[in-house]
Amino acid sequence: MASWKMGLLAAAAATAIGATGARADVEIEYWQYFFEARVKAMDELIARFEAQNPGITVKQTHFPYADYRTKVAAAIPAGEGPDVVQLFYGWLNDYVAADLIQPLPADRFAPAAIEANYYPMVQAMKIDGAYWALPTAVRSLALFYNKRLLEAAGITAPAATLDELVAHAGKLAVVDGAGNVSTVGVTTGMTAQDHHWLREVLIRQFGGAPYSDDNRTVTYDSDAGRAALAWYTGLEKEHGVTRAGFMDEPQAAFRAGRAGYHIDGSFRLGALAGERGLDWGVTELPAGPDGSRSNYASYWVNAITSKAAGEEFEAAAKFMEFITSDEAMQLWLEVVGELPAKPAAAGTSAEDPVYGPFIRGLAYGHATVFADETAQRQVFVDMVNRVLLEGASVADSLAAAAVAEQAILDRYHAASK
Repeated sequence: MASWKMGLLAAAAATAIGATGARADVEIEYWQYFFEARVKAMDELIARFEAQNPGITVKQTHFPYADYRTKVAAAIPAGEGPDVVQLFYGWLNDYVAADLIQPLPADRFAPAAIEANYYPMVQAMKIDGAYWALPTAVRSLALFYNKRLLEAAGITAPAATLDELVAHAGKLAVVDGAGNVSTVGVTTGMTAQDHHWLREVLIRQFGGAPYSDDNRTVTYDSDAGRAALAWYTGLEKEHGVTRAGFMDEPQAAFRAGRAGYHIDGSFRLGALAGERGLDWGVTELPAGPDGSRSNYASYWVNAITSKAAGEEFEAAAKFMEFITSDEAMQLWLEVVGELPAKPAAAGTSAEDPVYGPFIRGLAYGHATVFADETAQRQVFVDMVNRVLLEGASVADSLAAAAVAEQAILDRYHAASK
């Protein structure tokens, strides 16, 4: 693999630099997708890093989310673009297979130290004994609520169970006689966080599991899967408390004050904190029918690309060390709202009214081991659309989804042999 050769070149360059005692200024490039709070946080981290490391300049480049993966995939093989790149943890296998990134140097990122200090979910970044990427922060889901709308509806405490969520949403939704919705009781949308909520939360709360223990087999075509999908689609079809795609994006409806409840990740905290006129709170995801709790835990990671070699590799490794430091994690928490990837990295409390629900959610969170995150998400989008838009039965649509997703997993595992 070309990335291994890059590592050897980097080591040789470092030796040469040490022998001469001279070091020319070096510029490296960092890429991430555009999310305002993330860009702001990285600007501050870069400023701090450059102050501590004279001679190294870091240029940040960002792209709209929809274009991001395409830009990365085109730039690195051409010897252009980032030396350090941000990617969703579920894309790791794709990036390794395409030779877009290289293993982190073990002398700087010792596997034993990573496993002692980071949340266990980060071990998904380890392949054949080496770590390929590390996060600055991790995140989980929680239930956001509009305090003014709840108060106006006479609701004194946010929903603690799925039954309460349905009951409250019925009081919060505003629908005219023609069926036009001006306020939804709860947002829904599979292209946002709901595919994670359905996969790792609702299916488990109804007594099932989305995949086998080895993540090779789809297991949600079951009574539990049917109950979970029926509950979710029933929010619109049976109870009429939501509309999929209302105001295009679920988070947009909530930020506009047009939704009582909204499922979202801790990464939304930074944006909501600056939303004028929105009085909101956050609580843990509602418990299931038997009182069980589940959550979806995820993270974005940083990696050294296969483009980085020589002095750029050394600078990239230093930058990786800095953006995964306790200092960086604390800043990321303050600016973005995502939780430190090391439990001990910041003094956050599980009782904190804002961060607490997310911290508690990490304790029972599940990080999906994706073979192809984009394709697997689309399977869930199609599954719900068949029920809501095409009139398919829950059972038939769920069965079709299971077949489609199993084919994705089978192709991946066959190719990786």
